[in-house]
Amino acid sequence: MSKVKTAYFCSSCGYESAKWLGKCPSCNSWNTFVEEVITKGTEKNDNDWKDYTGGKRTSKTILLNNVSAKEEDRILTTDTELNRVLGGGIVPGSIVLVAGEPGIGKSTLFLQIGLHLKNISTLYISGEESEQQIKMRADRLKSSNHDFYLLTETNTNVLFQEIKKLRPQLVIVDSIQTLQSNFIESSPGSVSQIRECAAEFQRFAKETNTPVFLIGHITKDGSIAGPKILEHMVDTVLQFEGDRHYAYRILRTIKNRFGSTAELGIYEMTGDGMRSVTNPSEILITQKEEQLSGSAIAATLEGIRPLLIEVQALVTQSVYGTPQRTVSGFDLRRLQLLLAVLEKRGGFHFGIKDVFVNIAGGLKVEDPSIDLSVICALLSSFEDVPLPQKICFTGEVGLNGEIRAVNRIEQRIAEAEKLGFEKIVVSKYNKKGFDKLKFGIQVLPVGEVQEVYRILF
Repeated sequence: MSKVKTAYFCSSCGYESAKWLGKCPSCNSWNTFVEEVITKGTEKNDNDWKDYTGGKRTSKTILLNNVSAKEEDRILTTDTELNRVLGGGIVPGSIVLVAGEPGIGKSTLFLQIGLHLKNISTLYISGEESEQQIKMRADRLKSSNHDFYLLTETNTNVLFQEIKKLRPQLVIVDSIQTLQSNFIESSPGSVSQIRECAAEFQRFAKETNTPVFLIGHITKDGSIAGPKILEHMVDTVLQFEGDRHYAYRILRTIKNRFGSTAELGIYEMTGDGMRSVTNPSEILITQKEEQLSGSAIAATLEGIRPLLIEVQALVTQSVYGTPQRTVSGFDLRRLQLLLAVLEKRGGFHFGIKDVFVNIAGGLKVEDPSIDLSVICALLSSFEDVPLPQKICFTGEVGLNGEIRAVNRIEQRIAEAEKLGFEKIVVSKYNKKGFDKLKFGIQVLPVGEVQEVYRILF
């Protein structure tokens, strides 16, 4: 049998070396050398999936017009949030990377999904926990699946031998950073090991048409640990986020080859595991007994789902020479743009005020339709006058102070009506996009920031 051949390559310029170097002789970069496999050994346990699939797929060129386009058959889980985030269910042969903070609930969520799947044999591979720890968590989740198998192992050679014996229909790996391949000499969690182990699972998924979930760690700056190529290799990248001191978690799509990348799933962490939140608008709007200034409700969209969220603003007199601008869940540069519009077009002097903006519920919102509610919350706090009850806003604000139209306006209006709002302020340029008579809610069309101010105050 031939020996495994590896070499070290500079990740900046591609310079090749037989041994690891601290500084690249070509581009003078430090600590950029990573180990890569050049030739794999022809050992008997080198993974060949011919026996697994019952026949090797032949690679040949084919005319595009001769390819039959059909809808992917998907595995539907009992978790409606995950189904929607993945684009309608789990695609056979897909490889999905899920990343998030430690303790956020990644292992709990996917253990729960595996236990709830009926008539699907699932293999849960853990390199971090023992069988007893996983059993304790499964007992807490109060669900059972007779086709659910555990394997606590980190060597990929042993893993694939067990997979060949079991032939599972779904594989969950917790986590990719703990696995180790015999082809690479470096320690688990290194760039080379993560890339090689992910490549082996990618080959397994594609050749056997078995879906694989890879649970991954993140670094202290929030990016997925390992090489950037890891995100390119997989079909779908999901980010599991939220403050672990609060009950709510958000599953966000970053990349998806089988669906939209703007989808969002919301969960609540309970003693019995993760619970899907089917109507997130109710939890994102604070139920207050008395009206306070600086709070406005925005009708926004996350993917295909309409959401009503609360925007909170606080405007105070600046103590220091330079006023503060602090945001949570909103873009700071966007806030500065909106303040400049209010200063120039409305004549409000925010230059001597400290401004704080917060999106309630821990959401990060990128939809520009939230602009109008941010401006209304700022004006409410500036004047110290509460906004009228049962009113919400949707509209993008331009640099000239005009209220611009937003897409899918009917869905936003319908969501506001469903939650009991009596008025919604929209752009007058959205008039052609919907029929006012279809809705029981009062629709107020506006064209400029000055009109909004006159309606509210």
